[in-house]
Amino acid sequence: MMPAGTPLDAHLAHLAAALPPYRRCEPLLARWGATLARRLTAGGRLLVAGNGGSAAEAQHLTAELVGKLRDDRQPLSAIALHAETSALTAIGNDYGYQEVFARQVRAHGRPDDVLLLLSTSGGSGNLLAAARAGREAGLRCWAFTGPAPNPLADACHEALAVDSPDSQVVQELHLVSSHLLCEYVEQAMPEYLEPPVPAAGPVRAGVEVVLDGGAGRPVEA
Repeated sequence: MMPAGTPLDAHLAHLAAALPPYRRCEPLLARWGATLARRLTAGGRLLVAGNGGSAAEAQHLTAELVGKLRDDRQPLSAIALHAETSALTAIGNDYGYQEVFARQVRAHGRPDDVLLLLSTSGGSGNLLAAARAGREAGLRCWAFTGPAPNPLADACHEALAVDSPDSQVVQELHLVSSHLLCEYVEQAMPEYLEPPVPAAGPVRAGVEVVLDGGAGRPVEA
C-alpha cells in the first residue's frame, strides 16, 4: 500500500523501511570484497550481467573496478556481459535470448572467476541460465536480488537480497551495494598485492680501485 503524501514522501518511506534490514548485509559485502580482492589481484576476473536498469547497475560496477572508486590503484578485470552488444545480439539471434549471458559465461569464465548477476525480481530466465553455466564452469556465483527466496538467489552460491517490495528501492540499494563492494575490494587489496622485493644488500656508488694487489686501501672514485 502506497504511503500517504507526495510521490517523494512515498518513495522515501519505502527506502527508509528497507534500510534497517539492509544494514545486515555489511558482513556479506565485506567478505565478498575480500574474496574479489584476492581473486582479481591474482589474475581472475569478475563477470557481471543484468537486464534493463540492472544492466546499467552492473556496468556501473565494472567501471568502478576497471577504473577506480577513490584512490589510484591497479586496474581489475571486470566485464559487463550485456555491454558486448555484437555478441549479445548474435547469440540472441542464433540461440535465443535465454542464452545471451550463459554462452558468454562458458566462453569467458574460468575456475576461480566470479559471476555476479543482478535482478530485482530474481526470476529472469537468461540470468538463471547464466548461473547454471557459471556453476558448471567452476565460477563462484553471486546475485543481487529483491526479496528472497527467489529462483536466482537459489541458483547462486550466495545472494544479497534487498528486502523491499519496491523494485526502484531494490535497484537503489543495489547501487549502494556496488559502491560498498568496491570500497571493500580496495580496502582488502594491499593484503593480496606482492610486496616489493628488497635489494640484496647495500649498493655502493662509484668505482673501487684496489692498489698493491689488494694489500693497499680501496680508493673510491
